[in-house]
Order: sequence, then structure tokens, then C-alpha cells
Amino acid sequence: MKAVFSADLRRRVEDLAAKYPSKSAALLPVLHLVQAESGFIGPDEEESVAALLGTTPLEVREVVTFYTMFRRKPVGRYHLQVCRNVSCSLLGGDAILDYVRKKLGLNVGETSADGRFTLNTVECLGACEQAPCLMVNFDHYGNLTENRVDEILGELA
Repeated sequence: MKAVFSADLRRRVEDLAAKYPSKSAALLPVLHLVQAESGFIGPDEEESVAALLGTTPLEVREVVTFYTMFRRKPVGRYHLQVCRNVSCSLLGGDAILDYVRKKLGLNVGETSADGRFTLNTVECLGACEQAPCLMVNFDHYGNLTENRVDEILGELA
């Protein structure tokens, strides 16, 4: 079953796709638009995007599962992403991840029962000089300590 996109989203996808030499070349920006409207890109969204761009759902899924910025299921109000790359790991990222897990009572990939928090890891946040790092939605935090994590989580109330 295909996802039903709003008329506005369909128009924006068509306008965007018209700027590319082929519709399928617009896949990445189109996926960003779909995720902004739907909150995630599941199988129904993959099927609808494929139909709009003249490609296959499998080709869409390959892109969605390759890039960590695309979500395959809904996330909580606050999407916490802890960096697991070398710099962050060497400078305490694993300990920060464990602290966040215990503090929120979540395992990686889980969403809290109240829908407030989702915890994930990412390969790199591109701020090695501020390791260890965390993103909350689109806000970046670096040079983390347990106390700083407490402050950040406290601000999310």
C-alpha cells in the first residue's frame, strides 16, 4: 500500500524532480522532503517515492538504509544520536552512550513509552574536534561529560 502524500508535497516533489536530468536523480532531496512531512520513510513511503520518480521501491530502500539521516520508523519528540566514530569513542563516547542509555532507560534504537526520546547511534557527526558528540534533533552538542548530558536532558523538559 502506498503512502498518501499531501498535494503540496506531491507538487514540491514534481517541481524538484523537473530540475534534474532524470526524475530518479532527485531521490535524495525528495527523501528529505518526504521525511520532513511524514517523520520517517517506511515501506509505504518508499513505494510512493518510487512511483513518483519512476524507480523501484528496492532502489529507494537501498538509499534509505545507506544514509543514517533517513529514519525507517517514527522517532520520539527528541531524537538523540550519539556519535560512535573513532574520535568520539577514544574520547569517551562509549561511556556517554552508556550514561544516556541508563539515564533514559533505553537501548539503542528504542523510543521511550511516552514518545519523548529515541536513542540512536551514528557513525560520525563531523565534529571530531568536539568529541564526544551528540545531536538532539538538529542541535549539536560536543565535549560531553555526564554533567553536560544531565544539563542537556534537563533543558528538554
